[in-house]
Amino acid sequence: MKEEALKVIEEVLKSGRTSLVEYEAKQVLKAYGLPVPEEKLAKTLDEALKYAEEIGYPVAMKLMSPQILHKSDAKVVLLNIKTPEELKEKWEVIHENARKYRPDAEILGVLIAPMLKVGREIIIGVTEDPQFGHALMFGLGGIFVEVLKDVTFRIIPITERDARKMIQEIKSYPILAGARGEEPADIDAIVNLLLKVSELVDDLDDYIKEMDLNPVFVYEKGKGAVVVDARIIVKEPTEKKEEIITEYRERCA
Repeated sequence: MKEEALKVIEEVLKSGRTSLVEYEAKQVLKAYGLPVPEEKLAKTLDEALKYAEEIGYPVAMKLMSPQILHKSDAKVVLLNIKTPEELKEKWEVIHENARKYRPDAEILGVLIAPMLKVGREIIIGVTEDPQFGHALMFGLGGIFVEVLKDVTFRIIPITERDARKMIQEIKSYPILAGARGEEPADIDAIVNLLLKVSELVDDLDDYIKEMDLNPVFVYEKGKGAVVVDARIIVKEPTEKKEEIITEYRERCA
């Protein structure tokens, strides 16, 4: 899993970037077993039509560009595409929106993704403190993180006990536990997510600078969770990382 993730990161660093687009970030997450949708990156309209047929309509379209990190602001996320005819029309629209927002944007392709059932939104983040190292953040998404700042932190690596404590100590925990007669959320799936992110960052601590999984949809107990959007920022290459990359290339040769 580490080598699969490193392969993606190495390609990004070789291209002169330190910010992974959503598709690349999800490939890193997938290497560590995190739940991501079965999405495909289409570089042509024909590929997009083929992938949408394989995934099954309706689909979502997300344009991938290193210069467009806030995709909603640029209107390059189009949802609920129901037919091949609509996809052809939206293919032109999504590229036109990208050109209007950033005429110089490099376009890596368009992510063709299944439309997901909406669940309770959570956010998982990682930041690096110069003194204490990487910290893991957890909270509910939407207004709970934007306005109420209802989040909690732990230094990586964490244990399962840490993960369960993090979930229980946010003020909005009753929403996950099943307030007002709602079915409880899949707490074990959240624990699994937190542990896998901790393992990933602990393994790749020479590379990972920041990470945001936002939103993550969590479903009812026993029905899992899925990472809807992801962002990873890696560190600038250092002498140590160059040594690691050289060693990795030699192993793969």
